[in-house]
Amino acid sequence: MIRLLAILLGLGAAQAAWACEQVVFDGAAFTSCRIDLAETETRLFLRDAEGAIYGSFGRVEAALPAGKRLGVAMNAGMFHEDRSPVGLYVENGVEEMRVITTDGPGNFGLLPNGVLCLAEGRARIVESRAFADAPPDCRDATQSGPMLVIDGALHPRFIRNGSSRNIRNGVGIDESGRILHLVISDEPVNFHHFARFFRDHLGVPQALYFDGRVSRLYAPDLGRADIGLPIGPIIGTVVDAAPVDG
Repeated sequence: MIRLLAILLGLGAAQAAWACEQVVFDGAAFTSCRIDLAETETRLFLRDAEGAIYGSFGRVEAALPAGKRLGVAMNAGMFHEDRSPVGLYVENGVEEMRVITTDGPGNFGLLPNGVLCLAEGRARIVESRAFADAPPDCRDATQSGPMLVIDGALHPRFIRNGSSRNIRNGVGIDESGRILHLVISDEPVNFHHFARFFRDHLGVPQALYFDGRVSRLYAPDLGRADIGLPIGPIIGTVVDAAPVDG
């Protein structure tokens, strides 16, 4: 493993609160953003004030209050053709879609899948059936799948030499629940490789897959703003914008 570049994002006290780095792990390049949830406002975004789905990082940022901007953002869960969430989606305490506990085709249905649950200053990744049996108190929540890391173990269906390779993105939570990691592979990798990045490089006990092929990262302080077709749910940090001179 060779660290290529580490860049702290933000200024002053915000430096310790959120940071992105570009790393090579086991021969593949990744970009990983570490967010201290106790210090950085982190939210899910789907619809604007009129109910239209944002679909892009730019539209989310344009809707933020004056003096605020997106620090880091990423697509955050699978969606239908109309960009509505496939599984559970909760934003600011309001549930748009219920939790799905059945298996099915595609990556979402490759059980176990899971739910990212955001509360004030903390987060959890909970296996979907456990979530349905005892729903935790989530301000925001998004369901996706499969789980990548489950209590420190890789998903049992992942194969080290699996031939399916894509640009992939996902999320991991440290043991304290305070540190959230948003990760995107910068080249195609299989599930086993992607999951090992979370377990072996980041050392997180729980990690959840968001998507592949449509995976995008917005990290303007890295000079990165991935573009493509409109997307569904988005996770992002809300930070202070730099003051305008004059």
